[in-house]
Amino acid sequence: MRKLVSFLVGGIFGTGLLLSGMTDTAKVQGFLDFFGDWDVTLAFVMGGAILPMALAWRWTIGRRPVLGGKFPVQSGTQLDTKLVTGSVLFGMGWALVGLCPGPAMASLFWGGLGGIVFVAAMIAGMLVAPAIAKRLDAGPAAR
Repeated sequence: MRKLVSFLVGGIFGTGLLLSGMTDTAKVQGFLDFFGDWDVTLAFVMGGAILPMALAWRWTIGRRPVLGGKFPVQSGTQLDTKLVTGSVLFGMGWALVGLCPGPAMASLFWGGLGGIVFVAAMIAGMLVAPAIAKRLDAGPAAR
């Protein structure tokens, strides 16, 4: 049952991305073009997602999911080198290509070869990242 609900919720999320235009890489890159032809649409989409999520985090306190398990614990708010580096790399990739993981998965169905290449590169990065992080955590002596 959990997998079915996860599949349906993922489908709803993907449909929302499609309807809001967030799978259009030109629209996303237009949002990041502050000094050119700026497209503010993405700000409204993000605001429409952040507000309900903030309320959902508060609502889950002391509750259990209907389908079992536990709600994830909200992560810490400490800024560290890993968070900043990851954020910068994510932002650079997002600005260059106009895709992040959610729209990238949706692009598999309409993005042609470019979408497939992006998702393959994203998966490769996910597989390599733990080894790089482990090496960075070990410090200069281990390199």
